[in-house]
Amino acid sequence: MPPGALGSLAGLRPPRLEGLNFTAVDFETANGFRGSPCAIGMVRVRDGSVDELYFKRMRPPAGFDRFDPRNVQIHGITAEKVAAAPRFGELFGEIAEFIGADTLVAHNACFDTEVFESALEVSGLDSPGGLRALCSVRLARAVYQLDSHALPHAAKEAGFHLKHHHHALWDARAAAAIVVDIAERQQLAELNDLFSAHRIEPEELEAWTAPRVYESRATRQVRSYGQLLDARNSEVSDDMLPDLMRWQDEGRNLSPDPGADPGHPLFGQHIVFSGNLAIPRPDAKALAAAHGAATSSKVTGYTTLLVIGDGVSPEDLGAGEFLPPLRASKVQAALKRRRNGQSIRFVTEAGYRAMLGQAWPLPATAAPGLPPLR
Repeated sequence: MPPGALGSLAGLRPPRLEGLNFTAVDFETANGFRGSPCAIGMVRVRDGSVDELYFKRMRPPAGFDRFDPRNVQIHGITAEKVAAAPRFGELFGEIAEFIGADTLVAHNACFDTEVFESALEVSGLDSPGGLRALCSVRLARAVYQLDSHALPHAAKEAGFHLKHHHHALWDARAAAAIVVDIAERQQLAELNDLFSAHRIEPEELEAWTAPRVYESRATRQVRSYGQLLDARNSEVSDDMLPDLMRWQDEGRNLSPDPGADPGHPLFGQHIVFSGNLAIPRPDAKALAAAHGAATSSKVTGYTTLLVIGDGVSPEDLGAGEFLPPLRASKVQAALKRRRNGQSIRFVTEAGYRAMLGQAWPLPATAAPGLPPLR
């Protein structure tokens, strides 16, 4: 039994279904950055029954290990509780060994795959590739007739009592129970057949040799915020932490403030935002309006400025449309209009932040002079 494996728990096995084999996984993170795992739970399923369990708390990768109170309130894990624990990079070998050649299952597989991706990137580790994960929440939505398919509700429908939600091992067990229950209902014991029947494709992690040439969206974004997430920086207060847990909420398009300074670089602009910023999009729009700009939720004939988040750098803007953030629908719409003669300027989050200066609610960098990462 690998270190950290807890073995099977009598009386908690879901129904048996010969040939149904996978590993369920769940992460908890220290802060809103995907690459800050502080706990992992895994459940190996063989023939539809729990075969082996794995749970470990860990220190997140160095430099990204500040515990955000918003996350602590959710899962109860603090920096003190993991102070003596190994870091993600030190555990990854045994985590990968436990997974083996299994396909993973997670309730929101995109999140857990991104945790693997970003944590490997900021740990300076190679990606072995071949890691693939299927989403139990998408499967539950396709099969269960529920008002909510959040993990506690879907687990209850599967006959599993989720006693400790946001405990990584319990959440992994719940995801496993959902998949086994649906497989039994539909008598589909082959995992890929079960998900393919509902047109659910796996999330897949590519192979790379560190350092990765083009890092993930989540990692690129936090790179621009210096050491705000570094637990050793005592000058960072809780209210300085970027809100990376909320995604893609357009918010209202407010009217430009008529009293704004006409000399400000945003005054009179018509702005559209694409991708995720370190602050919620409604806040970014409110800042634009306060400085005399109009905002819109889509690119139109009035658009003069497109702010591109997702960690895009100025160099990326000239690197071609093959980069994932530049394939976004708003970016493509703006490019088409530019080819047709409309004047639309592209700026990165860093460029937008520079235009706002002191009005930007987060510091771009933290205190200098910290010791090197270890």
